[in-house]
Amino acid sequence: MPDFSILLTDWAHDAPKLAAIRRTVFIDEQGVPEALEWDADDAGAVHLLAVDGEGRAIACARLLPDGHLGRMAVLPAWRGHGVGRALLATALDAARGRGHAMLRLSAQTHAAGFYARAGFVAVGSEYEEAGIPHVAMQKDLN
Repeated sequence: MPDFSILLTDWAHDAPKLAAIRRTVFIDEQGVPEALEWDADDAGAVHLLAVDGEGRAIACARLLPDGHLGRMAVLPAWRGHGVGRALLATALDAARGRGHAMLRLSAQTHAAGFYARAGFVAVGSEYEEAGIPHVAMQKDLN
């Protein structure tokens, strides 16, 4: 298994690394309009940054103060190597550590199975966000 680690960070410290991953995955690969990718929530979020054994950024996510997990992205070369699972496990621990009883997210429908395997359940109907089908999901952390 490739060597990687997950760090908790913030936008002020690691914005260039976090933004590079999100640009690659969301804007370049998935066609999300750039104006929709960047918002004021980054400044107040706890960010998770996965780095390879040489310290290169390979994946990210953010945890908002209200208990929403979002902007989870893994670079294509690192998919299928457990990075997403490790990132999600770290996010769950971070949410519990911040006293959240529930973690919520907006999953792209193709990724809903990934979150379901981690215990998230879909709530409500499918909807479109940034031109991509999504479903709201949540997990009780108690």
